[in-house]
Amino acid sequence: MGNGAVFLDRDGTINEQMGYINHLSRFKLLPGVGAAIRALNERQVPVFVVTNQSGLARGYFPESLLDQVHRELRQRLAEDGARLDGIYVCPHHPEAKEARFRLDCPCRKPKPGLFLQAASEHGLDLTRSYVVGDRWSDLKAAAACGARGVLVLTGYGRGDWEYLGPGQTVRPHQVAPDLPAAVAWIINDLFPGG
Repeated sequence: MGNGAVFLDRDGTINEQMGYINHLSRFKLLPGVGAAIRALNERQVPVFVVTNQSGLARGYFPESLLDQVHRELRQRLAEDGARLDGIYVCPHHPEAKEARFRLDCPCRKPKPGLFLQAASEHGLDLTRSYVVGDRWSDLKAAAACGARGVLVLTGYGRGDWEYLGPGQTVRPHQVAPDLPAAVAWIINDLFPGG
């Protein structure tokens, strides 16, 4: 059986929620993100980003910008002594402008396709994993793959918690004000007593 991992949503969890990041200047890391990811790295907990990027499908930005944003993300994390073990992207949307992206795929959260792919490629046990995000779709994806879901109140999180949350059947294992607090909870859950 494989090890668990921490899967992070991108927009609203790692970086400021800007709608669509259609220019690199709109990519802004949230405070404490690098140190939080570094804390997981130091404990040999794999960290992956899993993100829906329908802006690509809708033609709001090119693939080259998505690659540029992810290079910038890795560079900024490296400056904080942190690293990611992988980035998984769903570029699809049923109403995509480009035909190659126009499909109802198994990888768009809340479906678990990207998590299953990461588990297969990296020998991970999803039932020993955590999914952190600012949307209920992240929590539903966590439930779909048997992981623990953590809702952060950054990005869309506070609104999702207050307005969507009461009507949801899927519940978060934890609600945290931001990614550093979510990671602190995960580390305590993984390594009780230090």
